Amino acid sequence: MPWEKSFDEDEAVGKAMKVFWEKGFEPASMADLIARTGITRGSLYNAFGGKEQLFVKALQKYDKDRRHAMLSALEAMDDPQRAIAALFDALVAETIADPEKKGCFLVNTASELTTHGEQVNGIVRAGLQETQAFLQRSIEAGQARQQFPAALDPEATAKGLMAMVVAIRVLGRGMFDAASLRTIEIGRASCRERV
Repeated sequence: MPWEKSFDEDEAVGKAMKVFWEKGFEPASMADLIARTGITRGSLYNAFGGKEQLFVKALQKYDKDRRHAMLSALEAMDDPQRAIAALFDALVAETIADPEKKGCFLVNTASELTTHGEQVNGIVRAGLQETQAFLQRSIEAGQARQQFPAALDPEATAKGLMAMVVAIRVLGRGMFDAASLRTIEIGRASCRERV
């Protein structure tokens, strides 16, 4: 008799995502994943193939539901300067509000790329590049509206802002407290004459 799935796959991936996000790939055991999802080991293997494949699905879900959704909302704003400010405000607020100090699943995974194959590395690279591209487009649109100086190099500035995004996500995992994270945001805000 063929195996039949008796659970909601998207819900299971969401629960697994939280395990991987909190612990990372290596420290997350199959026992952790089974306990959190409530699915048997056999069913997990039948549905996803293994831990790495489940991790890929979890990372894709995070990327779609969190990063892509946030960038889509920011892209819809009619003010590029406000969109950049809203991104940083949201990152700092989310980081401060997270009692588990999980950081960003994509950024966390970037720090363990040697653990993963090309599929995971590709998801991480694409997500970070798309975020940087959003920043660059916003700077270019702001220059067209004379919100930012024409002499500003959009690509270099987007890379600098992307480094600040990563800094907030990494340092917010416990190295920096709320006041220090707000200092990063204030530092970006103090450069408003540039961005």
